[in-house]
Amino acid sequence: MNKQEHYNALAAEGSAVPMLLCGHCHSTLPRARIFRNEGEHFQGIGCQTIGLCSADDCGAVNCCDEALAQLDDPELLFRVAS
Repeated sequence: MNKQEHYNALAAEGSAVPMLLCGHCHSTLPRARIFRNEGEHFQGIGCQTIGLCSADDCGAVNCCDEALAQLDDPELLFRVAS
C-alpha cells in the first residue's frame, strides 16, 4: 500500500476469543498492534483505538472503535494474549 488510508476493523464473529479483523484484507489484527490513539501512537484520524494490519501486502491503519463496541467486554481484548 503506497497511499496511507484507514479502514474500519471488523469484530470476528463466532470466535471464542475476541479478535478484530482488518477492514481492508480481513486478516487478524495482532493484539500487539492494537493500541489507544494517543501519545506516541497518535494517528491523525478520529478514532480512540487503532489497529495496524501486519499482513505482507496490506499494512492498513484500522479504526477499531465500532468493532470494539460490538464486543461484550472490549477491555478483554486488551487482556488476552495473541
